[in-house]
Amino acid sequence: MSQPDVDTWRTQVRQWLATVLEPGRAPESASEAADLAVFHNLSDDDERLLLQRCRAYQRARFDAGYQALTLPRASGGAGLSAAHAAAFAQEESAFDVPPSTELISVTVRLVAMAVSLFGTAEQRDDYARAFLRTDLLACQLFSEPGAGSDLAALRTRARREASADEGDGRGGDEGDWVIDGQKVWTSGAQFADYGLLLARTDPDVVKQAGITAFLVPMDAAGVEIRPIRQMSGGASFNEVFLSGVRVPDRLRIGRPGQGWEVATTTLAFERTASGTGSRRKGGTFSDVLALARSLGRTGDPLIRQRLADLYVRSALRAATVDRVARASAGGGRPGPEASLTKLMASDLLTRTGQTAAEVMGARISADTGEPDTFAWTQHLLGAPGYRLAGGTDQIQRNLIGERVLGLPGEPRTDRVPFSELPGS
Repeated sequence: MSQPDVDTWRTQVRQWLATVLEPGRAPESASEAADLAVFHNLSDDDERLLLQRCRAYQRARFDAGYQALTLPRASGGAGLSAAHAAAFAQEESAFDVPPSTELISVTVRLVAMAVSLFGTAEQRDDYARAFLRTDLLACQLFSEPGAGSDLAALRTRARREASADEGDGRGGDEGDWVIDGQKVWTSGAQFADYGLLLARTDPDVVKQAGITAFLVPMDAAGVEIRPIRQMSGGASFNEVFLSGVRVPDRLRIGRPGQGWEVATTTLAFERTASGTGSRRKGGTFSDVLALARSLGRTGDPLIRQRLADLYVRSALRAATVDRVARASAGGGRPGPEASLTKLMASDLLTRTGQTAAEVMGARISADTGEPDTFAWTQHLLGAPGYRLAGGTDQIQRNLIGERVLGLPGEPRTDRVPFSELPGS
């Protein structure tokens, strides 16, 4: 099927956005400046209200056919090019879009995509559509206390057992899985309906080959969620403990042992979402420039040099995002190039906070009452976490070196060579 002309389609998008959103506007005063926090620091009640706003917009977007733009039609997406997705993001930026949350991003951009690509037709009908529309919310149960950067070292186990109703004359399913383990750094687990979980199902093979993915109901017996209090004050993340959690085989995503492919594809979507810049995270160059002007620091030659460096890096990142998007147009699944934009995004976020701190000097250490100064502490405290989400900066450099530049990988005996992994 031929793709619609981007410019004509862009006009249609703009007209539709005007029917569901208010036009965006610049802050009229310093007190109306944008939120500088990288991660939300909200109470549960405020988080629920924000989720309601986000879900209303996501449902309208899904119903209008503007969700999962680059996902192939056969998998439930719109089947459009990266150029169409970029045009939508540009048009959307001119409107007052509800600020997204980690849980909304994980549901729509990660879990929904994974189920769409690896799920059965029934799973796509029952879950992928509901995730894309945010009728159901989903968190990501990947990281563990001993398996962060080395995700394949996860220790959560799933063992196959007979279904409770198997052999009772009703046909049953293909048995249940019983899951035991612990996950950590799970965004929005307390509000999620399901979690996309990785578990080791075969301990006798090379570690990447013995992992299977599941959708786990977060209200299932044996699931315990404990919030993690952040140094910035909020509790965006959680620990999740699983004790004898029984999951039917129909909630397995992909084949047994295909979990590593599910994981790497999902993480590639995460890196793409993190690197695109279509959603604001913390402060930006414009915020730092406004800060420097308000404090009378733009005449300082060192500050001017730092501001110029930050501006150049911001422009380079935007150009790289556009280049990567065009290079991967029509692919459905993101390629390893997503590590480039993710690495640049985390680096720019860190440098933005550092430059703001240099502009403020001692003001960063205490609330002096001056508008939009001490608020930068939320950016500074949150930025390091962004260098971990979706794979650490070090992991991104390894991926870029091995899969983009074609450099030889480190000698390892505990993993399957990349060329031998499914879907490589």
